[in-house]
Amino acid sequence: MTRTPGRPLVVLTADCAPLVLACDDAVAVAHAGWGGLLGGVVEAAVTRLRAVGHGPVRAALGPCIHPDRYEFGADDLARVVAAYGPQVAATTRDGRPALDLPAGVRAALTRVAVTDVHDVDVCTAASPDHFSYRRDGVTGRQALVAVLT
Repeated sequence: MTRTPGRPLVVLTADCAPLVLACDDAVAVAHAGWGGLLGGVVEAAVTRLRAVGHGPVRAALGPCIHPDRYEFGADDLARVVAAYGPQVAATTRDGRPALDLPAGVRAALTRVAVTDVHDVDVCTAASPDHFSYRRDGVTGRQALVAVLT
């Protein structure tokens, strides 16, 4: 997080969710995989941004894996559902249990009263222009960059 204009912040992800949070005079970035989501990383980032910034918090959710390609273990899925509600449970295109990571991020944002959310709605595993460990089995990263102007 920064309140310094012109200082870039970067978060690297592949299938996890990159998130930009911004208010009138501060900006933050966060990396939200399912573990971080359960650990409250989204809520903590918003809380910290509000502690130093002014005005309403807005969010932008970058490319991340979507449920049709994100098979997820039933036990772990149950934990995320218990924390964020049934909207995070989905199925893959093959009908297997899946986590809807973007829905989980939106639920976490709603929990801390962030309602202005822009989702680029790009699935990393479906996009040939993005890295996806789930798709390729090879580590690669894309960067989300945020700068306060």
